[in-house]
Amino acid sequence: MDQIGPYPEFSTVPLISGTLYLVSTPIGNMEDITLRAIRVLKDCDIVAAEDTRHTGVFLKRLGLVKKQVSIHKFNEAKRSSEIVSRLKQGEVIALVSDAGTPVISDPGQRIVEAVLKSDLRVESVPGPCAVIAALSISGLSADEFHFCGFLPVKSGKRASRLSYLLKLSGTLVLYESPYRILKLLNELLESVPNRKLVLARELTKKFEEIHRGTAEEILCLYANKKPKGEFVLLVGSVSESPSEKPSDDVD
Repeated sequence: MDQIGPYPEFSTVPLISGTLYLVSTPIGNMEDITLRAIRVLKDCDIVAAEDTRHTGVFLKRLGLVKKQVSIHKFNEAKRSSEIVSRLKQGEVIALVSDAGTPVISDPGQRIVEAVLKSDLRVESVPGPCAVIAALSISGLSADEFHFCGFLPVKSGKRASRLSYLLKLSGTLVLYESPYRILKLLNELLESVPNRKLVLARELTKKFEEIHRGTAEEILCLYANKKPKGEFVLLVGSVSESPSEKPSDDVD
């Protein structure tokens, strides 16, 4: 078997035909790409990408030129049949999102469901994931956590969803855009002012920032500056906020 680059202790196993590989890509720092991910991207027949332009630049930085098809939320259902057809013909397909692990708040779920429904093979190529990166450095309990993705945009559904989540035990992990992160912090200030929060911005990137404190304390940091970048917000459990009375149940 071939060796991988300058690492003679690593040997490669040929990719399996008719397999969909879910390849995790860096969320910021290019050094986080794994040797296995590079090999799968090099040896696959085609790359299914959330944004082919973005992935094209990424592949170029790895010294790779690959045929791509686009997979995004607007064409995922339609593209599923094409992916299944290609796999049945024995092709090897690497599915990537713009950053991180496919399917985790990114396109790919419908593709995976269609492939599995057709009794075809799906394999994970694990690697960078903002959820795990943020949780691991948060200082909050990781024994039980709930990844909640993005909250609904509409006020009614958003309030209902947040109210439900805040009654759960364990740490909450939320994604939020720079356009709504202050709104979320204000919502938490009103509902759980004493909860421990950790706000992770631009993880693994040059301007990475980690802020720990209450909603009020973190809001003060943005009193005179506009939020920029990508955010992961972690909310500590009730047990980590002694001054907050635990809820008796979850609706």
